[in-house]
Amino acid sequence: MRATDPPASTVNPFINSAANLRRLFVLRSIAIAGQVIAIVVAVGYFDTPLPVLPMAIVIAGLLALNLRTWWRVRRALPVGHAELFAELLADVAALTALLYLSGGSTNPFVSLYLLPLSVAAAALPPRYAWIMAGATVGCYSALMFFHVPLGDPHAAHGSSFNLHLLGMWVTFIVSAVLIAGFVSGMSASIRARDEELAQARERALRDEQVVALGTFAAGAAHELGTPLSTIAVLTRELERDHAAVPGLAQDLRLLRTQVDNCKQIITDLTAAAGQARAGSAVRQNADDFLRSVLDRWSLLRPQVRPRLLCSGSSPAPEIAGEETIRQTLINILNNAADVSPRDVEIEATWGPDKLTIEVRDRGLGLSEDIISRAGRSLFSTKSEGSGIGLLLANATIERLGGSVTLSNREGGGGCTRVTLPLQRLAAGT
Repeated sequence: MRATDPPASTVNPFINSAANLRRLFVLRSIAIAGQVIAIVVAVGYFDTPLPVLPMAIVIAGLLALNLRTWWRVRRALPVGHAELFAELLADVAALTALLYLSGGSTNPFVSLYLLPLSVAAAALPPRYAWIMAGATVGCYSALMFFHVPLGDPHAAHGSSFNLHLLGMWVTFIVSAVLIAGFVSGMSASIRARDEELAQARERALRDEQVVALGTFAAGAAHELGTPLSTIAVLTRELERDHAAVPGLAQDLRLLRTQVDNCKQIITDLTAAAGQARAGSAVRQNADDFLRSVLDRWSLLRPQVRPRLLCSGSSPAPEIAGEETIRQTLINILNNAADVSPRDVEIEATWGPDKLTIEVRDRGLGLSEDIISRAGRSLFSTKSEGSGIGLLLANATIERLGGSVTLSNREGGGGCTRVTLPLQRLAAGT
């Protein structure tokens, strides 16, 4: 059960990339204007012999790319990391072409390679930053040997100017490595922090719902005591009066059993609410605990015949089976039985550090939207359902340091997987 509608806990990379693409459009627009001004000043004021036509063609291509980016930004479609990275590579290619036509590594604007690298390091995952660092260093290095010269005003400096160019190249490599390493690392840390904050906000909102549900449940448990007692008395009298009618007597006996189960659940709920979790939990082996849960559930759903499979080292690890875990598993079993009353399978596996419980059914399966939304809000696929069971299950298991996930089962049906840390279960905390 991951996410709500939509999950606030996960920072959406598509949304971030779309915003970064808009920023890249603005930044590229400024760069194009700056390139045009630089060429006009160099040719008109400094009389620099630049190949204006080829450079104009490159700038025109960059302008066309920016128009395409503007069109892309206006469309309500997700922008992936790869697309944003491709846009940055196109900027590097255009910059390389312009530098090739204007002196190569001797051009003072060669340091502009750091701009797309900085954007990649700040906005994309680290692997993209390192690829961009390699691309820019490669282009810079190639320009040291292949470029259109602009005369040789530095010829009088001889080897000292070549040493200067070599120093610029080394400085660029060091800058590229630092940006790819430190900036991308800091950006990843910020993104991780934002995601943790979003998850904390979601947990706080969900916990508020759980607390509200607990308050209502306590009030309902108190109010239900009297009508359930009345129903139990009337059922016993009807059962005694119609003992001679076999079919009706059997139905009344089943009804009385279910009423007694409801009263016992309310009694257990009240008792559990007034005791500490560790103190109220019964310590037993994991397989015995699961069998006790199934025995209790069978009283509520006698028509279902579940299959229990256990695997792991023997004997099974000892856990403190508190009431909240029992109720969580019963809620999950009820969901499975609602869609597949004749085929419910429970498989429990344990290792040195965790207990995994899978509840499988042969229903119609789950859509991706349901898998992503269920358990994070009051959401249900059943017309009479409220989604409370899944919400409480998710909150209970995550409180114990575990997780609950939904998936589709091979051959049709659904699977709910509960993973719990054995250390927390053994300690009862």
